[in-house]
Amino acid sequence: MIEVIDLYKTYDMGKVKVPALKGVSFTLGEGEFIAIMGPSGSGKSTLMHLLGCLDYPTKGEYRIDGREISTISDDNLAEIRNQKIGFVFQQFNLLARTTILENVEVPLIYRGVGIRKRRSLAREALEKVGLGHRLKHQPNEISGGQKQRVAIARALVNNPAIILADEPTGNLDSVTGEEIMDIFKDLNQQGHTIVLVTHEKEIAAHAPRIIELRDGEIVSDGEVVA
Repeated sequence: MIEVIDLYKTYDMGKVKVPALKGVSFTLGEGEFIAIMGPSGSGKSTLMHLLGCLDYPTKGEYRIDGREISTISDDNLAEIRNQKIGFVFQQFNLLARTTILENVEVPLIYRGVGIRKRRSLAREALEKVGLGHRLKHQPNEISGGQKQRVAIARALVNNPAIILADEPTGNLDSVTGEEIMDIFKDLNQQGHTIVLVTHEKEIAAHAPRIIELRDGEIVSDGEVVA
């Protein structure tokens, strides 16, 4: 499903060029669950942006289902993001003055889905994460763990093949974080490909495979030994 081949990303900071990724290569099969981990500055967030089609590499290739991402237009890139990829962020990124149901509907609005259909799909997604009873609440009326569940439901609503989660437990206590990881494991068992970015070993250990980055390079890539 995903092929990353000798990927480089360098940021041009005026007179200084800052290398963020230095020749990263790996493949990810359909239905896999991997964690990308490393300390701050290791390049994991840059890699997540490239995997999510939010940026272009400086050099190298990135393919989804055999399609080379760096050669397609911005419009087609946006279409791939909307239809194939669901995003979950540490900060939740919910709209403050709209209901939970309306927050989950947002990706469907971008796709032009009619109100009746998108309302039904949003309800289904919220039921999957255990929030079917909170449809009319606003984000300030629910807990941090529930906000992240809403964010996961929003990522799910287009039924994406790939879910990218960037530090999804970073703002949560350990118990709530474990509950969120259980949701990701359930989604993986349902067939979704999960890519989790984290700096926490305990969270990364939930994934069957861990790719560790350091200074923009992969230093290990393997299955977790129980």
